[in-house]
Amino acid sequence: MKIYKIPQNLTTIIFDIDGTLYTSDFYVREQVDVQLRHFAKLQNTTFENIKNKIENFRADFAKQNNGKKISLGNTLLHFGISIDESIEWRNTLLEPKLYLKPDEKLICTLEELRKNFKMICVTNNPVQAAFKTLQAIGIEKLIPDIIGLDTNYKSKPAKENLILASQKTNSQIENILSVGDRFDIDLSLPLEMGMGAILVDGVEDIYDFPKILM
Repeated sequence: MKIYKIPQNLTTIIFDIDGTLYTSDFYVREQVDVQLRHFAKLQNTTFENIKNKIENFRADFAKQNNGKKISLGNTLLHFGISIDESIEWRNTLLEPKLYLKPDEKLICTLEELRKNFKMICVTNNPVQAAFKTLQAIGIEKLIPDIIGLDTNYKSKPAKENLILASQKTNSQIENILSVGDRFDIDLSLPLEMGMGAILVDGVEDIYDFPKILM
């Protein structure tokens, strides 16, 4: 965990989902791989060929942008896959319940946090797919709102998603904390906008949030 900034008057926490509210390197990879297998099938080529193209593009992007990472949704746009197609793929292909299970420790943690803070999720998955993930880990009733790829048709990092999160929670930007496992995707822009930010290595770091924030 790396704490960049905690707002002095913290009212709201924005959570990323994948790699943040659960720890499963396998499922994080599988979310990408299942889409690339589908893409390979549509292109009548091999998974390995598509994966190499995607990885090479993302590596080149990082080199040309001072090491910054690009989301899968924005990567697929370069290859002619629209945001609408990405949304359809993810809603159809992602099945988190096959890989994840309810996290009782996380449930207790979020129940404690919601006594003091509003909570919302901002994710690069569409809302339906993201909700299935929250259901799989047992927290869909604790974080009632999700801003997803199909909300603004913007893939993180995007100011529109963060501004909407502040509006939905009736919170000032400077009173919001953004939490995620990828600095470039989840935290860099929130920090630029004046939000707080915490980089986590997985859900185990979230368990400590009541001690850190309350």
